[in-house]
Amino acid sequence: MVSVLGILTVLWYALAIPLNAPRLDLDETAGLSTLASAAWSMDRPVLPAPHQVVAELWTSVLFHPLTSPRNLLYHAWVTLSAALAGLGIALVLGIALAVGIVYVRTLDRSLMPWVIASQTVPVLAIAPMVVVVLGTLGITGLLPKAAIAGYLAFFPITVGMVTGLRAPDPLQLDLMRTYSAAPSAVFTKLRWPMSLAFLFPGLRVAVALSLVGAIVAELPTGAQAGLGARLLTGSYYGQTIQLWAALVMAALLSIVALLGVAMAERAVLHARGGRL
Repeated sequence: MVSVLGILTVLWYALAIPLNAPRLDLDETAGLSTLASAAWSMDRPVLPAPHQVVAELWTSVLFHPLTSPRNLLYHAWVTLSAALAGLGIALVLGIALAVGIVYVRTLDRSLMPWVIASQTVPVLAIAPMVVVVLGTLGITGLLPKAAIAGYLAFFPITVGMVTGLRAPDPLQLDLMRTYSAAPSAVFTKLRWPMSLAFLFPGLRVAVALSLVGAIVAELPTGAQAGLGARLLTGSYYGQTIQLWAALVMAALLSIVALLGVAMAERAVLHARGGRL
């Protein structure tokens, strides 16, 4: 990982020179070192150098209060709260749909194709419609963003849970029927434990998608806070360093969210005696 990060950093610095060079007012006889130094220190570069992005993150996080709109952690929390709310909606909806699809044949044939087809509609087309419809109903703030985040996140959870609930071997199901196990006992003692091995991989995908959905949802809402709003502000005013800092913060937020899912998976694994 460190090697890949080092290679990407070198390539980043190298690409910043030709991309920023056309905006520099230097003498034609200027050497490569002068060109590189000027390209890596522009106020509004086309591609900021890595140290400029790190400096922006450092200044934003450490030199402004956490409640200040100038602090990227403040915007990250606004986006994360919407993403977590959307993930909660997706988790409840995805598990409920999966249980219905597995136990009701009619839902399997009628609902599953629509679940798959729902992901063919671009979220950029869905987001403004959701915001407008909920806005006419007087629903604003967190819920529209959570709904869009949940729309993106429910699909991997649903598909993973359907696969997991159908994972038990027919011999295992026959054994449960031999012991006259009730359907609820089959679900709680066989189907649900086996589905957990499929739930967490789906959650890893879902948590990343929920963050993407929350950021995209902030674009049409005209939000004043959140990483999406920070990206819009940087784009409008040509603050590319601010824009790239918000992108890096979004990537770090995704890593933290994935680590949270990994910790939850490890806790469940430990509670089940080391088996998942």
